[in-house]
Amino acid sequence: IAAGTGLGEGILFWDGKSYRPMPSEGGHADFAPNNDQEIDLLRYLRSQYLHVSYERILSGPGLHAIYEFLRDTKKNEPTWLAEKIKVGNPAAEIAQAGLQGQAEIAKQALELFASIYGAEAGNLALKALSLDGVYVGGGIAPKLIAKLKDGTFMKAFTNKGRYKRLMSQMPVKVIMNPQTALLGAASIAAVLALSPKP
Repeated sequence: IAAGTGLGEGILFWDGKSYRPMPSEGGHADFAPNNDQEIDLLRYLRSQYLHVSYERILSGPGLHAIYEFLRDTKKNEPTWLAEKIKVGNPAAEIAQAGLQGQAEIAKQALELFASIYGAEAGNLALKALSLDGVYVGGGIAPKLIAKLKDGTFMKAFTNKGRYKRLMSQMPVKVIMNPQTALLGAASIAAVLALSPKP
């Protein structure tokens, strides 16, 4: 699972001889709220979009959407942060202010983002029965690594009712190498280039 400009999801499975990737458009699946605040977030986003997917929330624009939801419902946006968001990259400004504890609204946005990210990573893990683990990629995770490690993500990841114990045994790793996707594509290209031609 990989949040960045959008939300990518995929499954790597063992076919008995080798690992094979299975693509997915799971990021476009319906967002399923887990508590009253998330229900309010869904209502807020539904006033703007006909379909609210996980990608609407778990992406750079999604972090900004969470922030706007909090701003419009809690009315606690500091003027200095509003100005920085107007002139800069909104997601980056929100993340920086939240990670550095400079603005309560930004901290709340990161908390909600990390919780929903963990829940959807757990959904994907259940659907694929990812006993060997889940890899969190994309451009956002390395930048929010401190937030992802504070327990919010994993609490939501494992919160799957009777499957909590199973979920707790699944390893979760954050991909820190920004070249991972290119290395994976190059690896497949090399295998295809060496394959006998029909």
